[in-house]
Amino acid sequence: MTLIKDLRSEARMAPESGIVAVANYGRGREGLIPLWAGEGDLPTPEFISQAAARGLVAGETFYTWQRGIPELRQALARYHARHFGRTFAPEEFLVTGGGMQAIQLALQATAGAGDEVIYLSPAWPNFPGAAGVAGVRPVAVRLDQTGNGWACDVAKVEAAVTARTKAIFVNSPSNPTGWTADLDTLRAILDLARRKNLWIIADEIYALFHYGGVRAPSFMDIMEDEDRILFVNTFSKNWAMTGWRIGWLRVHPALQQTFENLIQYSTSGVAQFMQRGAIAALDEGDDFLAAQIERASQARDIACGILGATGRARFSVPQGAFYLFFSVDGIADSRAAAFEIVDRANVGLAPGTAFGEGGEAFFRLCFHRRLDQVEEAANRLAGWIRKR
Repeated sequence: MTLIKDLRSEARMAPESGIVAVANYGRGREGLIPLWAGEGDLPTPEFISQAAARGLVAGETFYTWQRGIPELRQALARYHARHFGRTFAPEEFLVTGGGMQAIQLALQATAGAGDEVIYLSPAWPNFPGAAGVAGVRPVAVRLDQTGNGWACDVAKVEAAVTARTKAIFVNSPSNPTGWTADLDTLRAILDLARRKNLWIIADEIYALFHYGGVRAPSFMDIMEDEDRILFVNTFSKNWAMTGWRIGWLRVHPALQQTFENLIQYSTSGVAQFMQRGAIAALDEGDDFLAAQIERASQARDIACGILGATGRARFSVPQGAFYLFFSVDGIADSRAAAFEIVDRANVGLAPGTAFGEGGEAFFRLCFHRRLDQVEEAANRLAGWIRKR
């Protein structure tokens, strides 16, 4: 078959997901505990599903506002005001087909073929993958792992800037490392972006999954209105809505029409009945979210305690998000080991090779699950580690 050679090189070169490869290998195994995906184990809460069902029954199945229905954009403004301590206008928000589309739109708006975008690695692979498909060169800058945890050396970020650099992608709290930028680091990155006339694409979807306070530090705490920052977000993580594929962008109101145009020429908007569920999540979901964060905090401590006791698992206790990114003494190829772990421990992990530079020897464990499952999975992994 030679058809593939006539496709765009960017499409041909799009990498297979290293996470999906392991998941496909282990799916359906009896008793396997799947900790490879970035999602919890609970279905969407009933109060959200019922709101969407009411909209569906009411016939909200027609084309709708491409920016998002006014009621949802107002709910987004209320949600941000509660959690970020300032006033927001509905005109700052657009509804997208998931966080992934929000990222794609941010890339489309800021960079094109031949341009470069800097990101911090190890990183969620979908960002550099999406950049590559768009013809943009993703440039990795490694986070540093020290005895005090992961850290971002902003001088290294600045050294990576070239005449072709258009944006810096910052995911904090980070998937997969759990690194969470403090305000000084965010200020340094923002100062760099201002001096170099760069955009910041801020992925703060785990801002409330933060174990050192009410929420993680945000660019919203330090930015000025005219700063070049695009915020990408999703309903997936906070409210157990991963399969819904609904997210949002926060942008300067002056950019609304441009982003509406980009939505028009991609998905043309999100189903209105789904947006009803999203409103319920924002307005009624704080208690559900708080319970999930508390459970994740306990699960984190369980996983860290059991794996740490082996004396061979190396990790920094994550400050945010809901992943433990750990290495094991003597293992350099996490991809091969992830398949072995499926076979011998009946636990599914994401190999660190999927997360790019600096992740090769690590595994990502999603601990956003029932405490008994996390404990059992950690004990199985500890047993596997001790036998190697």
